[in-house]
Amino acid sequence: MKYVFMQTFSSRFAVKKMAQALQISRSGYYAWVKRAEGPRKRDNQLLLEQIKSVFYRSKSIYGSPRVTAQLHRDGIVCGRNRVARLMRQNQLQSRKQKRYKATTNSKHRFPVAVNLLNQKFLVQKPNTVWVADISYISTQEGWLYLAGIKDLCTKKIVGWSMDKTMTRFLAISALQMALNRQKPVRGLILHSDRGIQYANNEYQALLRTNGIRCSMSRSGNPYDNAPMESFFSILKTEWVQHFQYHTRSEAKSSILNISNGFITQIG
Repeated sequence: MKYVFMQTFSSRFAVKKMAQALQISRSGYYAWVKRAEGPRKRDNQLLLEQIKSVFYRSKSIYGSPRVTAQLHRDGIVCGRNRVARLMRQNQLQSRKQKRYKATTNSKHRFPVAVNLLNQKFLVQKPNTVWVADISYISTQEGWLYLAGIKDLCTKKIVGWSMDKTMTRFLAISALQMALNRQKPVRGLILHSDRGIQYANNEYQALLRTNGIRCSMSRSGNPYDNAPMESFFSILKTEWVQHFQYHTRSEAKSSILNISNGFITQIG
């Protein structure tokens, strides 16, 4: 018990002073510590191997909270602080996106629609509320822009388009795909940001022709279009950032390879 007491308070008091007060030898204490550390060291090594297995299966994107949660699901008893310490000591750091490209240009002369959605993301029927947004993918050749449209009921991406430029045609192409695939009835709400790609005359005319009601986010409020923000974030984290694309065509093919699964199913 004296050795346990000394180990508990070793960060606050000098070992020499505690040994003198408890009338025990320092050499005896250090010998006990060495014996006690043996099983703990083996346990840490085993846990580290389990941590590495989860971390690398996640393609190096899981931080300590998600690694710990997966270990618990696997029936492994461990604390988050212990997992975080072992990951930190072994340089197991979650990979993050670093490059940023603005995709919203709201400084234009076109009218801006009111926010009909108002963050009401729980939708009961398909093809009644869609959300749209544009993101970007880095390649050595330059940016590849991806426009997507998501159905808030089914959680599926119903239309998308990719190109080297971020023009109104990128957004229009994604919308035309969604219309051809889904054939929604009139009255559908399509929510987007205030960018010129959505506010321009051609895009708005296509909405009116198909009886679609336009809704736009408030200025500078990403939460108004959170479902699309979430989709692009997961797409990049779970897939895109694990590749180094040499060309836009390579990036496009990579995304299209999962177009019938990941991109159309992710919520």
